[in-house]
Amino acid sequence: MQKIKYKRVILKISGEALAGDNKHGIDTDTINEISNRIEKIYKMGVEVAIVVGGGNFWRGRSGVGMDRTTADYMGMLATVINALGLQDALESKGIPTRVQTAIEMRQIAEPYIRRKAVRHLEKKRVVIFACGTGNPFFSTDTTAALRAAEIDAEVILLAKKVDAVYDSDPNINPNAQKFDRLSYLDILNKELGVMDSTAASLCKDNDIPIIVFGLDNPENIVKAVLGENIGTIINK
Repeated sequence: MQKIKYKRVILKISGEALAGDNKHGIDTDTINEISNRIEKIYKMGVEVAIVVGGGNFWRGRSGVGMDRTTADYMGMLATVINALGLQDALESKGIPTRVQTAIEMRQIAEPYIRRKAVRHLEKKRVVIFACGTGNPFFSTDTTAALRAAEIDAEVILLAKKVDAVYDSDPNINPNAQKFDRLSYLDILNKELGVMDSTAASLCKDNDIPIIVFGLDNPENIVKAVLGENIGTIINK
């Protein structure tokens, strides 16, 4: 069996990644591919917690002219759709899964309770965190940093639509420079846009490394857990 580098991880999956080429909604083939790789690291003995975004349905900043708080709450609800879709895909593979939401909706998920989340991980259940932090003005990247600190995750696996961190958008600038390694201060000072400053500061304060990689190849999830050199590593 291959030796894993990280025992407990937070996997942050953007909503856009779940949409695949459709750019909206959930693409069945894509979510199944992602679930296959989660199943693989789960069977390798990794304790997996997942934070999902909701951008494939709604982003807070999409609400032009709308009250920001209302728009952000709508975005939180969008993450629940993705969390339930991911739960269904994982449980179809026989993986025990729990969805915990920062906004209570007991008919479909557990409320977020740190001790219960940690216990689920110890019991070899995958935990999916939805509704962000439960507060407006905070991104799901910040949620990933916060939950990672709370559950003592060893790393945040930041799965994006791009394969690494660049100095500009590689989809627009073909000469964009790719970074193999960055510090937390680089993210803050250079305003690279890979995550918001609140998330980067939380990771810096709690010394949580981040691996940024693309989900165009779902096998990257496995490679990241094994410590292979992919994407961009962000640490001290």
